[in-house]
Amino acid sequence: MGDLGLWQLGLLAVVGLLAGAVNAVAGGGSVISFPVLVLMGVPPVTANVTNSVAALPGYLGGSLGYRAELAGQGRGLVRLAAVSVPGAIAGALTLLTVSAEMFRALVPWFVLASAALLAVQPQAAAWAARRGGDSQKAGLLPAQFVVAFYGGFFVAGLGIVMLALLGVFLTETTHRLNALKGVLSLVVGSMSAIAFIALTSVAWGPAGLLAVTGLVGGRLGVRAARRISPSTLRRTVASWGVGVATALEVSRHVA
Repeated sequence: MGDLGLWQLGLLAVVGLLAGAVNAVAGGGSVISFPVLVLMGVPPVTANVTNSVAALPGYLGGSLGYRAELAGQGRGLVRLAAVSVPGAIAGALTLLTVSAEMFRALVPWFVLASAALLAVQPQAAAWAARRGGDSQKAGLLPAQFVVAFYGGFFVAGLGIVMLALLGVFLTETTHRLNALKGVLSLVVGSMSAIAFIALTSVAWGPAGLLAVTGLVGGRLGVRAARRISPSTLRRTVASWGVGVATALEVSRHVA
């Protein structure tokens, strides 16, 4: 895309703040910024790559804000990060091999699936708990690899999917799950961003603005998270995801 106009700069700044805050609170911030980038004329694959790079400071800001909630989670975090690194790299490399048209066709369904998973997360967690702790935890690392692959391939909705996954497998408070999700999202985002920067093009103007405002939004989001009902937040982000998925699918057929 060409030089950014004043209204585009303002829009991206607001979107970055919102995306960073939502990523810190529940995940799904990239579901906000991705369609805005596409609306502004960035090709879908480039928008996804740009989103991946821009999301990193927001993940960092959220992780710093949740330092206290990470206490006692170090050992599990290391194991989850170890499978997240190869998963994210594999997902990023896969993205670079698919056609732009195929990616555009898949995007609405990825967004819709992530929204649906977030919406049913409490029921999924209850079902997993009834199956028993040992068998439940045994599937955590393979499931995290799949989520990391998803995040490397398509960053929008990564936080939603990861928060839902962790809620199914782990019996922790929402804030401790958010803290774990934030660090793992930072790991996945860093690995995919390195691959993208090395191998393809990034829209650096939008990425820079989204990154700076996303960092601020991430810190503010942690403060807001402690005051918002988890169920309210979950329903709000899930509803937004359904709307975005619908709009993306419609636009694909009318474009």
